[in-house]
Amino acid sequence: MWLFTNLAAATDHNTLPKVQFSDALPTSGHLILGVYAEGQLGPLGRQIDQQTNGALQHALTATDFTGDKMQTQVITAPMASGLQQMLLIGLGSDAEPLSARDWQELAGQAAQTAVEAFKTLPPIAMDANQADGLSGANQALGALLGSYYFDRYQTDPEKQKSQDAINVVVANPTAAQTAFDAEQKPLAQAIWLARNLSNEPANVIYPESFVSQWRTHFKGMNDIKIKVYDEDDMRQQNMGALYGVGQGSQRPPRLLVVEYMGGTKDQAPVVLVGKGITFDTGGISLKNPPNMWNMKFDMSGAASVIGTIHALAGRGAQVNAVGIAALAENMPGPNAQRPGDVVTSMSGKTIAIRSTDAEGRLVLADAIHYGDVIYDPAVLIDLATLTGSVGRALGKDYAGLFTRHQELVEPFITAGLNTGEEVWQLPLNDNHFKAIEHEVADVMNSGPDAPGASAGAAFIGEFVRESTPWVHFDIAGVAWNDKATPTKSSPGSPGFGIRLLNEYIKTRFE
Repeated sequence: MWLFTNLAAATDHNTLPKVQFSDALPTSGHLILGVYAEGQLGPLGRQIDQQTNGALQHALTATDFTGDKMQTQVITAPMASGLQQMLLIGLGSDAEPLSARDWQELAGQAAQTAVEAFKTLPPIAMDANQADGLSGANQALGALLGSYYFDRYQTDPEKQKSQDAINVVVANPTAAQTAFDAEQKPLAQAIWLARNLSNEPANVIYPESFVSQWRTHFKGMNDIKIKVYDEDDMRQQNMGALYGVGQGSQRPPRLLVVEYMGGTKDQAPVVLVGKGITFDTGGISLKNPPNMWNMKFDMSGAASVIGTIHALAGRGAQVNAVGIAALAENMPGPNAQRPGDVVTSMSGKTIAIRSTDAEGRLVLADAIHYGDVIYDPAVLIDLATLTGSVGRALGKDYAGLFTRHQELVEPFITAGLNTGEEVWQLPLNDNHFKAIEHEVADVMNSGPDAPGASAGAAFIGEFVRESTPWVHFDIAGVAWNDKATPTKSSPGSPGFGIRLLNEYIKTRFE
């Protein structure tokens, strides 16, 4: 109860640190400095070297710092610079142009290392050659993502790492600020919000509070319309699959629909559907208790789907898009559904419940059918922490991609490479659909003689018209990570999917 009643006071963590751009190097404190391979200095480094009569280059020569990409090292700053210490970050060869992803990951890595070394995040001075401001804007995005810490419940100040401000030194601060405000800031804000909801404990985020939080975050944004279906609405709409998962909990299920109509009236929308199991005990098919605690992350797909809509609206994207979150808490209460039960979905298809722990595909069955038939989408995409199988196959490196429409694969692979949220196609064929047929009901939700991730994808595909362009992403392996990456501190949610979907929509529909 304490966590819930103090939630309003904790929402300041949803506010991004203030991002500032400057063309002037600091003259005191610490500094993050980008250095190219073999100790080659960029314009900002050369400026410091000139001010210190070559002392910076001498200091570099005296270290074993090579400037290889992502390498970091703390050195004592030359006395004449007025600075105390520098964190060097390797930029790699100056002959190889750095991409937007490179700048983001470099800044994110530097930000995390600097916070560990200095407790604060000093100004970031990578390279000021890019006069269009894009490199600086991407550095700011990377630093925001890399310096995100979910520390709101830490009462020991020594364990609190969240930063108040990020300063980036660039050649053209005005251009960098304009680029950042237009694109990277809305994206960063959406990722922070999605990470927060995913990282929160399940006594704070459950179907009703998930809806309430996003209502607050969308308040005042243009072209947004929100619909919420409660348990009575679900019964009226014959959403027996979604309702059945949530019926065992005292926290009732919800279907959240957020429409963003920033495109033309005749434009078919992109529809995004997310699995939103706010906590998954496995239901009657109870999970192994030691690892159950991280089942609060089972709503990460829903958080990223709605977060993507927030990012699109925040940057005024000229596209129509709909986000649908299928929200339920899977509990073994006295009213919980049982293995062996049969439920009827919104599509009219009947489902035999083989395992109540295969609940994600059930809530998606109704949500994805709703998105398909109500909106007739240009493309239908779902994100779900669906199976352990995909994590065993792809680890923490890739989300699994499944589709019946091969032409959709390459654009998502490209978007993944550009953003760092990489995907890998896994098989989906007729045998996977045959494997989920059942002798009592139309389909069964578990136990097929087929690879687990592919069978899960086939089950969801049963509720999508074959003519609808559809992609399923199984993000079970990447939705939570106990290790840091350049753009995610450790441990917690990376908000996987928001950058991927934003990039895909921007390049294919705007």
